[in-house]
Amino acid sequence: MAFELRNLSVLAYANGFTLWHYATPDAAASVDDAGYFNAAADMLRAGDMILANTATTTAPQSGVFAVASVAAGSVDAASLTPFGASNPD
Repeated sequence: MAFELRNLSVLAYANGFTLWHYATPDAAASVDDAGYFNAAADMLRAGDMILANTATTTAPQSGVFAVASVAAGSVDAASLTPFGASNPD
């Protein structure tokens, strides 16, 4: 699939930093590809964080992407840092 701007929402903004939320049926490995968020390049800044729910229709995964860089309309997000490790219980 592809980035859907309507699924990107601002959760908080302060001091030039924005915390976002994004939900998608795309796998985390696709979402962190350079260029995935290009359609939002005018809104995102390096250092922003995106709380994400990925692979929502297959194998859901939650975590945070850090926006690594935004330059000339190109956005690169770091790999997903997942929330919660597997529970050995």
